[in-house]
Amino acid sequence: MNLEVAVPTGGVGAGPPGTGADEIPKRPLGKTGEQVSILGVGGHHLGDFATLDEAVRLVHAAIDAGVTFFDNCWEYYNGRTEAWLGRALEGRRDKVFLMTKVCTHGRGKAIAMRMLEESLRRLQTDHLDLWQAHAVGFDNDPELAYARGGVLEAFEQAKKEGKVRYVGFTGHKDPMVHLDMIRRGYPFDTVQMPLNPFDWHFHSFEQLVLPAATKRGIAVLGMKSMGGTADAVKKGVVTGEEMLRYAMSLPVAVTISGMDSPAVLQTNVGIARGFRPLSDKEMNAIRAKCAPTAADGRFESYKVSLRFDNPVTRLSHGFPIDGRQKEVKEMLEKGSGPWTTD
Repeated sequence: MNLEVAVPTGGVGAGPPGTGADEIPKRPLGKTGEQVSILGVGGHHLGDFATLDEAVRLVHAAIDAGVTFFDNCWEYYNGRTEAWLGRALEGRRDKVFLMTKVCTHGRGKAIAMRMLEESLRRLQTDHLDLWQAHAVGFDNDPELAYARGGVLEAFEQAKKEGKVRYVGFTGHKDPMVHLDMIRRGYPFDTVQMPLNPFDWHFHSFEQLVLPAATKRGIAVLGMKSMGGTADAVKKGVVTGEEMLRYAMSLPVAVTISGMDSPAVLQTNVGIARGFRPLSDKEMNAIRAKCAPTAADGRFESYKVSLRFDNPVTRLSHGFPIDGRQKEVKEMLEKGSGPWTTD
């Protein structure tokens, strides 16, 4: 992949002074005092590997390359990705900033605490660096999170017990739901959202949520830099390198990227090493390339389709699920599993 715009030599969000051209820079994680690599490994794609050994090799290669931020989630592949990451981190836990997500989806504190224990067991650790409420996206999710006995009470208990250091929430459907979560006042440490040049034009997290979070010192974790499927790259609208450089040039702590092969890891690490953000002119040029095909969400289907909704997300709200999805098929074939926690 070749970037079609020049890369500047400086700018807001660059690595700390002295960061070498062969090193992945780190950035502050909001107000926490932590520093994390600007590139993170997405947990979901670990489940795409055919074997545990392949997933472990990718995790080890990422750590050796200087990636410190690792994403995961209680419900990815019915618990498999947490278990595989846990195996991969044996003897290396102290080298990473480990995050996973809790999947109450509006249900209560007791379920969240049970999920936490399951995540800790799978990940083979006694604590998480970051625990986030997963897939906050429906209109009533903020109300349910803030309700008495809700997931925010689980956050407080987990921190008090020393099982979780920092807390946040994620989502990819509706920026107004993110704003509602933030404006209700809970002191989140992080918030995760889709950030890419198509998002700028359509139900924009970048324009609405990113400034609100930054103003409050909440660290922003970018995801879906390739739009979730990289369809825009495959169709020649924009290059993959432009998409990733755009996302990492925003005022975010880390850009979490799904990497399903050593080649993809190598490409992304190559972009991240010695990274310097694009200029405003270069950012606007990439936005302009995406503008003609951005307005209907065709390259951001996670905002407009249930395709990206995990089955637990929908079942707990009483919504139908898409039986064609890979994880849903797996869930239905098993007939039981971690998704049944209630």
